[in-house]
Amino acid sequence: MQVLEKKLRKRKAKIGVIGLGYVGLPLAVEKAKAGFTVVGIERKKKRVDMVNQGKNYIPDVISVELERVVKQGKLRATQDFAAISKVDVICICVPTPLTKNKEPDVQYIQGVTDKLTPYLRKGQLIILESTTYPGTTEEVILPRLQRKDLKVGEDFYLAYSPERIDPGNKKYRMNNIPKVVGGVTNRCTYLAKVLYEQVVKEKVYSVSSARVAEMEKLLENVFRNVNIALVNEMSLLCNRMGINIWEVIDAAKTKPYGFMPFYPGPGLGGHCIPIDPFYLAWKAKEYDFNTRFIELAAEINNRMPHYVVDRASKVLNEHKRCLNGATVLILGVTYKKNIGDLRESPVLKIIKLLEEEKADVYYHDPYVTSFFFQGRRYKSVKLTKGAIRSADIVLIATDHDFYHYEEIVQEAKLVFDTRNATKNVTRERDKIHLL
Repeated sequence: MQVLEKKLRKRKAKIGVIGLGYVGLPLAVEKAKAGFTVVGIERKKKRVDMVNQGKNYIPDVISVELERVVKQGKLRATQDFAAISKVDVICICVPTPLTKNKEPDVQYIQGVTDKLTPYLRKGQLIILESTTYPGTTEEVILPRLQRKDLKVGEDFYLAYSPERIDPGNKKYRMNNIPKVVGGVTNRCTYLAKVLYEQVVKEKVYSVSSARVAEMEKLLENVFRNVNIALVNEMSLLCNRMGINIWEVIDAAKTKPYGFMPFYPGPGLGGHCIPIDPFYLAWKAKEYDFNTRFIELAAEINNRMPHYVVDRASKVLNEHKRCLNGATVLILGVTYKKNIGDLRESPVLKIIKLLEEEKADVYYHDPYVTSFFFQGRRYKSVKLTKGAIRSADIVLIATDHDFYHYEEIVQEAKLVFDTRNATKNVTRERDKIHLL
């Protein structure tokens, strides 16, 4: 333990990062920037080649920083798990999706753990960073690592530290967000804390166990899920009552205490927030506990794409048009503004539902030129005045700053705005229908 601690404090420890995606690559770059020698292990050869050439493919990584640490020899990538035998720290950053039955799918965690096990040696620290249910570190990873000659807390160290990455956020990046760590033993927690004290500028907060750290991450995301569900339901009620929900929120947030503004939208996206409630609900059943409130919130948010399509149909009906055969131009397909991330984007479901109603659907997104969805390729159309005019309805699904909303409203026949992106548009308000 003392040998590893010394290496960590002097930044002489070698670090392996398994999975170079949205979490892994930013993590690898930050550790390399801190002075550690980092090797990224990635199954996709294209990513490995790009990293080794100093080429970036993750928006939240600053390209010049990636290029610099690669040129300095501080970061390289490989597909070979044998590199594990030469590192002191192993960070696991792999996907944790849901199955078709909305149950946790930990096959990626299991797979990489099994692949690294033959190369595990004494004195190494393993940290899981993927969002998952409480107990994963001890119940899934630990049994695969521990053997007669390797005891956790003595011969190797195992901890959990949840990723905190907000894609597209220019203010809060990985190195200026507080880090939470929780180990299987006190020694595991201590070493994980020492590591991240060398990497992040903010406080590293230790909790009593990996399970607490895992639950903490779920609380962060369930908190957002529940509050967004609340405001989505309020939005539905306000629409029936003829009240502008956006005006209601603006008024409520003038209160300097006891209120935090959340905003309605067409549904939830991203890897964590739409998925985490199901992780928690699944685990809770093991303890004969039903997370009714949390599951209800997830249900409300998952219904929003259906509501958007229903509202679009009603808006068209009010203007003596039918959704069947209507031309719908969708602006923005990513799950949040100003990024190119399609993970769990509710807009994809909206497109599917519109097509099931026989609408002719087109989209424009400055960040996504094309994408595959359910066996079909979609391509972004040019956002010309002609394209806007020819649409029976323009549906603003993602409020990218790229769009000139005043011009869009002026050219459009009808606008259905699910994000209040047209709030500053003063002319032709009668064309605009808000969520």
